[in-house]
Amino acid sequence: MKVFQVLRPGFLTTVQDFGRYSYLRYGVPISGAMDTFSLAAANFLIENNLKDAGLEITLIGPELQVLANTQIAITGGTVSLKINGQNFPMWQTLNIEKGDIISFGRMESGCRAYLAIRGGIKTPMVLGSKSTYVRGGFGGIKGRQLKTGDTIEGFSVSSLKVKFKMPQELVPQFTNHFVAHVVSGPQTAMFTENGISTFLSSQYKVTLEADRMGYRLEGPVIEHKAKADIVSDALLPGAIQVPKNGKPIIIMRDAQTTGGYPKIAVTITPDVSVLGQAKPNDIVEFFKIPLKRAHEKLCEYYKLLNNLSEMLVRSK
Repeated sequence: MKVFQVLRPGFLTTVQDFGRYSYLRYGVPISGAMDTFSLAAANFLIENNLKDAGLEITLIGPELQVLANTQIAITGGTVSLKINGQNFPMWQTLNIEKGDIISFGRMESGCRAYLAIRGGIKTPMVLGSKSTYVRGGFGGIKGRQLKTGDTIEGFSVSSLKVKFKMPQELVPQFTNHFVAHVVSGPQTAMFTENGISTFLSSQYKVTLEADRMGYRLEGPVIEHKAKADIVSDALLPGAIQVPKNGKPIIIMRDAQTTGGYPKIAVTITPDVSVLGQAKPNDIVEFFKIPLKRAHEKLCEYYKLLNNLSEMLVRSK
């Protein structure tokens, strides 16, 4: 079923789900939604499966013509959403009809919004995922971001009789200041005590070199004990590398699978999702927590995701 015709693609709009796992050993990044919580919420608002694919919208949203009656939900960073020129709210079930025009303004807070379609987006599965990996040219729609004229397909499913909205207390509030909880990295011993103290007590600014692969940060220099290179080893989203210049790099969803810079710390999984909403010039601070507490916060996060559908409230 054809759902949307792309009239304008926006800055960077791609198909993403929860990611591509079990292929890191072959050099294939995980990819997937930068903000997994927001994608999950969008899916639950229209009774999709947790990990169904949706559209990830970055900074400037697309303009879409509706080709079939269906339902959608839009979550993530705050953005002006209009249907036929009329403002509509985020974080709830929305009915759309054939001929409608959906448009977005610039992102008001955060960096990315998520649009889920009732039943999910219909694209081929590549290595177990529909996620777009632009650098590799696979997944999503022809392995690339949306272009004008693209058609987005979905599945024929019945509409919800009851519409839902997210309780306000569960809607994330994004600012230009992020706090990331971290645990010690595998090469923490390569940094001086002063370097580690600097890392944990300073504010860092996201530079223009920030994308789905990773964020280069600007701020106080982190001091190494000696060399700043290692034999390349595994990388995962959330790892924080520090090259020779002493400026940290946060690894994100599309990052390479190995790297040769020492890792001073690793961001916990829930906060990797939050950092998916950071944009250039935003501030990031790091706060170290014990490994046990990191495990607890991870369990709390997965418990929230698993119970999220039961926390939704009915909307008119």
